[in-house]
Amino acid sequence: MKTQEINYVVWKEDKYFVSRYINVEVSSFGETIEESVKNLKEAVELYFEGEL
Repeated sequence: MKTQEINYVVWKEDKYFVSRYINVEVSSFGETIEESVKNLKEAVELYFEGEL
């Protein structure tokens, strides 16, 4: 199994933290940075689900 590092940026918009995966157009958000990154990782997994 191949693993890849996830490069992302996080910024605050109003009361939410938005995270965006740099290499692919995938983003997510959460009320904390940790929640935003966790949600982003789940979104990336779903994005690549059919690729394996």
